[in-house]
Amino acid sequence: MTHLQAGLSPETLEKAKVELKENPETLHQDIQEVRDMIITRPDIGFLRTDDPFILRFLRARKFNHFEAFRLLAQYFEYRQQNLDMFKNLKATDPGIKQALKDGFPGVLSNLDRYGRKILVLFAANWDQSRYTFVDILRAILLSLETMIEDPELQVNGFILIIDWSNFTFKQASKLTPSMLRLAIEGLQDSFPARFGGIHFVNQPWYIHALYTVIRPFLKDKTRKRIFMHGNNLNSLHLLIHPEILPSELGGMMPPYDMGTWARTLLDHAYDEETDYCPESYTLSVQDLERDLEKNLSPKTMKRSQSVVEPGVLKRPDKVK
Repeated sequence: MTHLQAGLSPETLEKAKVELKENPETLHQDIQEVRDMIITRPDIGFLRTDDPFILRFLRARKFNHFEAFRLLAQYFEYRQQNLDMFKNLKATDPGIKQALKDGFPGVLSNLDRYGRKILVLFAANWDQSRYTFVDILRAILLSLETMIEDPELQVNGFILIIDWSNFTFKQASKLTPSMLRLAIEGLQDSFPARFGGIHFVNQPWYIHALYTVIRPFLKDKTRKRIFMHGNNLNSLHLLIHPEILPSELGGMMPPYDMGTWARTLLDHAYDEETDYCPESYTLSVQDLERDLEKNLSPKTMKRSQSVVEPGVLKRPDKVK
């Protein structure tokens, strides 16, 4: 085991070896293979290229060098293309803070049986008068950035549960295809996390309709990991044991405290009052939506942009 695998339990080390093809003897070489590809994308500012950072992309793509680099490039490209989203990406940012305090996301303390961290979203908590969908997405991305520092989660991954109970048609009307596409690009194609399952519970008909709109943009692997449980929580419990779920999801744990994860990120700043006017962010969101409608429509956007073609890389023969 190298120092790059420090922090992994014996069970997770074995999982990394079997499932991800992680080999401690070639780990540094694997990382360098990905780093060598950076010269093929001079249009992207790779702001971080240290070994532990690149390693998380390799783990996310089961040590396929090309796919790991594709993900690394898309990670930074996504941030370059959406600069406003990543300005002041901190828990104390007023919009992010409001979203976090309402449980966007919630993070359960217990892992599932496969060692995965469980994120929960209670959709009806979205107070659209106080923060935007983009603020929610920023809060989720910030939370994932924090959690992905844990090497155990790099290997084991995450589960996402979205409870749509009491989510109104008015709230749903704010979930435009362009905004949902932005979320898909940020989470599916541009972040080094392994999502083992996305579970919808208590979803109304209009959420099914929205899913139909975004389904073409989802990778086959993602589609297979989306489970529509409706009101049947028993089907959820077959995949995630009720012993670790809050009572709102039919579990045996107490009701979820929406501020739990927010307090972890904000610490003493949790109780500080902040003035936030969503209207001040409206213009940039509208501009973003217009750009997305233009650039991310099914007619003009492929599901996943190619980063570099396999035949492009020409490396000198290594000295034997």
